[in-house]
Amino acid sequence: MAEKKTSCPGCCKRTKERSDEEYKALMNRLSRIEGQVRGLKKMLEESAYCTDIITQAAAVSAALNSFNRELLSNHIKTCVSRDIKEGKTETVDDLLITLQKLVK
Repeated sequence: MAEKKTSCPGCCKRTKERSDEEYKALMNRLSRIEGQVRGLKKMLEESAYCTDIITQAAAVSAALNSFNRELLSNHIKTCVSRDIKEGKTETVDDLLITLQKLVK
């Protein structure tokens, strides 16, 4: 199975090996979100009614939350569990910081 190596642009030097399946699933979600955002822009350009735009914006927000939940789940199942097994308990602190950011 081929794996994609991705990096975190500009914020850190850590990387994550992702299976093709995980990579494609996450990219597909982001592509759909991107399309939703383009739809929001079009609605604004076409002077759509406020509550219609708000409804679409809420859908974008929900889609991003879903993306984050999927990515977080994958992270816990792979990176976090591996690091804990290897005795790298600082990963738990990193996870807690990440969770705090998500629940703002």
